[in-house]
Amino acid sequence: MAIVLRTQKLGEADRIITLFTRNHGRVKAVAKGVRRTKSRFGARLEPASYIDLQLYTGRNLDTITQVEALENFGDILSADYQQWTIASAILEAAERFTVQEHEPAVQQFLLLLGSLNALAKQNYDASLILDAYLLRSLSVAGYAPSLTICSLCQKPGPHKYFSLQGGGSVCIDCKSTASATPKPETLDLMANLLTGNWAGAVQSESKFRQEASGLIAAYLQWHLERGLKSLPLVERVNKQVSEPVK
Repeated sequence: MAIVLRTQKLGEADRIITLFTRNHGRVKAVAKGVRRTKSRFGARLEPASYIDLQLYTGRNLDTITQVEALENFGDILSADYQQWTIASAILEAAERFTVQEHEPAVQQFLLLLGSLNALAKQNYDASLILDAYLLRSLSVAGYAPSLTICSLCQKPGPHKYFSLQGGGSVCIDCKSTASATPKPETLDLMANLLTGNWAGAVQSESKFRQEASGLIAAYLQWHLERGLKSLPLVERVNKQVSEPVK
């Protein structure tokens, strides 16, 4: 099983497909003739598609020989601009968090699958789903920001300051000149998104969501060493969802 992260043209009719597989991590494979109108599985290999597939192992790149669609998230999400830009940011982040090809990353795979599913079903505000995904991906990668204690001296919080290079919340004694001073409600929201407390997250106000999004984007860029190209295109419109879709 795999999720299509992105596609690239190859020659006149082929594509290179970047896949995030459940058991073998990120892999690249060639889909021959997929750009022809009579291709057997062209529509199944679009970004955000959840598929079951077979690969023929090649010297440089594998070749896709069979594809079965499990869930075409991309077809649903592409109908809404905000959802599609957020899905694009999630897919790009997933590729960035899987540094080594063919290295299993089951937690990251399940996190990606769950996020696309929640986004397609509109379980919660799309912007909250994105921020929750980014925070949890950082956590799985070992970069979870400290939000309740000082990340440097472990002094119990809550603390007033937030340091990107310091690893999150810092006390007044450990803060640097570049530390931010987010509202306590913003840090509470980030903690709720990181731990999956959606009941608390959906009660947050728009101004705290916007501040949290800015902090998360900056923290992500600090640890990935460069930002996501698709993140500036994300439409940050908070749409209230009264009841989660089961």
